[in-house]
Amino acid sequence: MKELSDQQLLRYSRHILLPEIDVAGQQTLLSSRVLVVGVGGLGSPVAMYLAAAGVGELHLADGDTVELSNLQRQIAHTTADVGRHKVASAAQRVTELNPDVSVHEYAQRLEGEALDVAVSSVDIVVDACDNLATRFAVNEACYRAGVPLVSGAAIRAEGQLSVYDFRQADSPCYRCLYHEGGDDLRCADSGVLSPLVGMVGSMQAIETIKCLLALPGTLCGRLMIIDALTMDIRQLRLGRDPGCPVCSAGR
Repeated sequence: MKELSDQQLLRYSRHILLPEIDVAGQQTLLSSRVLVVGVGGLGSPVAMYLAAAGVGELHLADGDTVELSNLQRQIAHTTADVGRHKVASAAQRVTELNPDVSVHEYAQRLEGEALDVAVSSVDIVVDACDNLATRFAVNEACYRAGVPLVSGAAIRAEGQLSVYDFRQADSPCYRCLYHEGGDDLRCADSGVLSPLVGMVGSMQAIETIKCLLALPGTLCGRLMIIDALTMDIRQLRLGRDPGCPVCSAGR
């Protein structure tokens, strides 16, 4: 791997002090590629923390433009960005934060072959979107490609987080837990507590780094549920669904 420059040694010094990361781990992060699907409430802190952490390539996908109502929670965007594509706004924040990071923009909803190509070109995918159809499609694309998926959600005052690591033969997938016909709750209809999305997005960034560095203790096989009003955090064990339409038959 390429040696770190003096500026990089200084920038990432607090990571390098951690025995779980050290210089070798930071070099791994700098050579890693992450696709973030959705750069709204969850994707904003994901993108910014991964950029700050020195992930070398961030692929940002979102077909929406910034609206005034987004600014209550989507911290990658500012008032001046209203009307601008979210990926352009987020890409600017990322490069201002860390010029080491190369940003690839998808100002569209990734579907079909385009989604498969985008997933197969990265090391890990972060699902930070806000609708079930996209979540199902991203899950299937990651499963087919064998690419780990870090999935997060937040609505009202409840957050959820899990990891589907398709490098592991016994990993469940998103469809093992959620099925078609379920409730597709959206912040626009139900509301969401502003700092909650930052909390879940930050945890997604942590899980992403753990997966990239092959650190133990990821949330693969576990679902974390957060109640922000009581600050109760609990975990449920997840197993593969033998009847899952995505992963039950194998690749």
